[in-house]
Amino acid sequence: MKDLPTPYYLIDETRLQQNLEIIQQVRERSGAKSVLALKCFSTWCVFDLMRQYLDGTTSSSLFEARLGHEEFGKEVHAYSVGFSRDDVRAVREFADKIIFNSLSQLNLHYQDVSGANLGLRVNPGISHSHFDLADPARRYSRLGVTDRGALAEASSRLKGLMFHFNCENDDVESFVRSLNFIGRDYGDLLRRMEWVSLGGGLSFTKPGYPLEPFCAALRDFAREFDIQVYLEPGEAAVTQSTELVTTVIDLVHNEVDIAIIDASLEAHMLDHLVYRTTPAIASPGAGEHPVMIAGRTCLAGDVFGEFRLAEPLEIGREVRIADAGGYTMVKTNWFNGVAMPSIVVRRLNGTTEIIRSFGYEDFKRSLS
Repeated sequence: MKDLPTPYYLIDETRLQQNLEIIQQVRERSGAKSVLALKCFSTWCVFDLMRQYLDGTTSSSLFEARLGHEEFGKEVHAYSVGFSRDDVRAVREFADKIIFNSLSQLNLHYQDVSGANLGLRVNPGISHSHFDLADPARRYSRLGVTDRGALAEASSRLKGLMFHFNCENDDVESFVRSLNFIGRDYGDLLRRMEWVSLGGGLSFTKPGYPLEPFCAALRDFAREFDIQVYLEPGEAAVTQSTELVTTVIDLVHNEVDIAIIDASLEAHMLDHLVYRTTPAIASPGAGEHPVMIAGRTCLAGDVFGEFRLAEPLEIGREVRIADAGGYTMVKTNWFNGVAMPSIVVRRLNGTTEIIRSFGYEDFKRSLS
């Protein structure tokens, strides 16, 4: 890989498969189906592998739903915070389930989708999130229906409900408490439905996660309400499968040593900037040498973080940013005209394949 120009995202199918095998275990032990959340990961060059372990895809827009239909196959769940009429008419041609965010959307588009397998997003008023920005039950949230009486009135038009109320939740006890709450407060409504999606944001592929109580809770819930449960793994499907491979292109000193790499936090790992979190470094390893690693855009805060590494960084040294699969490639942008990382896959057989490289013409076409 030393002759491959950086930056590039390196997806390792062997690591990816480890997550997928856990998802398969949950499917088998709980009866819950899993659909890939394309808002997190839409890199379809590895869909052939993912398709073997997942039941389909779930989307947040017409384009994502179409991608899932064309490149993944299997079930297509089409959700959007706001469908236009053109969106709905397009998505009804291939979606297995259409999920509306509000009663007004359901009423507005019902004539165009009458007879389809329809669902509605519910805001249960509870959530698990470390960030207000990502909290679906935050005050004034526009995500999902809160009026239970109105939900009951609309239930005859529906076959399913979606409760997306978690973000990076690795606490199984918290999940079980929330699931019990939903069962108590929405049980009568759930008994009228054929399916329920419990959304994503559940870190059940994390090492050491207690799968048995998780699966038992899902299994008991499905039996109690005689309903098909769906999960929407995004980050859980791709966690620790991908690295952003970069090269140090400059070293500067301003009170601390600063290594500038040929990638950008803002352009290539935007979530860390938005949530003010720090990514981990996969290589070089940890040690005693302090350094700040920064991106190459003109944004003053384009900084990956401060680290202590096993050796001092030099110009030309490779730096690998860990866990760069989820919410990265779907959010890359052309700020400063900085080159977008290539997409590279290490297949299960050990071969490495350059899937896509981006150049000036891609930058130019993205504008006008």
